[in-house]
Amino acid sequence: LEHLRIAQWDILEFSRKPDHVSPSFPDGYWPETDAPPDGSAWDRSVESFLADLDAMQALVMDRATDLFAQIPWGDGQTVLREALVLADHNSYHLGQLILIGKVLGALES
Repeated sequence: LEHLRIAQWDILEFSRKPDHVSPSFPDGYWPETDAPPDGSAWDRSVESFLADLDAMQALVMDRATDLFAQIPWGDGQTVLREALVLADHNSYHLGQLILIGKVLGALES
């Protein structure tokens, strides 16, 4: 989940802030440790993930956002492209999380 949160945050911030600096690729898009740092890390990641998802949805739904205009600080990207990359990335990894949950017996079929 933390990888999803980091990648989603980066896409959102790139889409709306010209001074945003993306993490180094690929290491910056993954948590620093394999295990969560503490017992509440999952809840914090979920909360941040959902807040950033809401913010991206708001950006896309905002009538002032031209979905097809190139992002001035990018190199050809549009908000629509970034939203689609975000949806694709999230759906891929959420599918992996569900599959792992089923394999481990944590989720019912």
